[in-house]
Amino acid sequence: MTDTTDPGRTDLDPPRSPATRVQHPPLVVVPADNRPLNAPIQQNVKWDTPSVAEAQRIARGERAGFYYSRMANPGTRQLELLLAELQGREDCLTCASGVNAVAQVLLALTGQGDHVVSFVEGYGPTRQMLRGLLTRFGVAHTLLPLADHAGLAAVLASRPTRLVFFESPTTPAGKIADVGAITALAHQYGALAVLDNTQAGFHQHSQYPVDVFVHSLTKFATGVGDVMGGAVIADRAVMDRIRPDMLLFGAPLDPLAASLMVRGLKTYFLRYREQSAAATEIARFLESHPACSRVMHPGLGSHPQAALARAQMREPGCVITFSVQGGVEAGRRFADALRLFARTPSYGSTESLVMAPQMMQPRDLTPEERAVCGIDEGTVRLSIGLEGLDELRADLAQALAQAAVTSRP
Repeated sequence: MTDTTDPGRTDLDPPRSPATRVQHPPLVVVPADNRPLNAPIQQNVKWDTPSVAEAQRIARGERAGFYYSRMANPGTRQLELLLAELQGREDCLTCASGVNAVAQVLLALTGQGDHVVSFVEGYGPTRQMLRGLLTRFGVAHTLLPLADHAGLAAVLASRPTRLVFFESPTTPAGKIADVGAITALAHQYGALAVLDNTQAGFHQHSQYPVDVFVHSLTKFATGVGDVMGGAVIADRAVMDRIRPDMLLFGAPLDPLAASLMVRGLKTYFLRYREQSAAATEIARFLESHPACSRVMHPGLGSHPQAALARAQMREPGCVITFSVQGGVEAGRRFADALRLFARTPSYGSTESLVMAPQMMQPRDLTPEERAVCGIDEGTVRLSIGLEGLDELRADLAQALAQAAVTSRP
């Protein structure tokens, strides 16, 4: 084996003492034509340069290189470039969680006196940010039903709007946004269209002129629920507006988490397609079961927006929302009786998950707004994993039977 060590800095060759040498160990140089198949994890914060002038050039973005891992790291940058390519945009920044990605986009692209339009059916923490955090900073908002395109046009025509922030499919009720129509209306009135694309995945909706995609990487990046992260994906001109504030907030994705996500994405398409197909079969089973009502999954022909889902999406995803006959307690009994489903939030994992009605009720919505969302007292959400279909059906059947049993004192 050829020696690939590099003695490093000449002023330490040979090292003057063991105490000095352990601070400046020998470098191992990998030849350019002998690359590792998987990029090594650069679990490193600081980067050396030949001179102060070169460090300044890197920090100013005038040359390639790394300066400080809060700004960029080779591992996180590899993930960002991969995600940008999958989503069909020029650039990406990753951060600590999906909620962090939402917050940083809202804060970076709005200021005091601005107005944002969003939708009642959207992700709960996004609504909470609009109603709380942004309101405190003088940013107004309007919440509309997702399908109210006439209302959206009227609001956009009546006041200058900075962002139209929406989600498709929605969490938790699985409604489908008309991505083309909403984006076109936003652009007609000078607003940016921001799409939380988490449930649709990294490969869908790229054909529409969405300005900013937001993702929770926690769901589909690894598929096994072992790391958290978020991503903001956009073309370079928009990302240049977001980047300074995102870096200033100091919530970068850890290099180890980024490495696990790059590794997990190697099976992303296999997982997403298989889970989508399985979820469609499970949704059909639930639709035919007398204990279930209002089953919502984009792969069902009975979905109110089935044609729109087929036109926009390659695969319908792994999330199913439905209502258990008997309301909140029947939903709890159903979730407690499941054997193959973990009772926990999130979705996209290779194991199946369930959220009972007690975990689903959005506290910030009025009863009328919950009705718009399609959430009632028996609403349950499933995330379908990669278990055997027959076993999942059998587990759901026995749990639905338990849900129908009246609780005994």
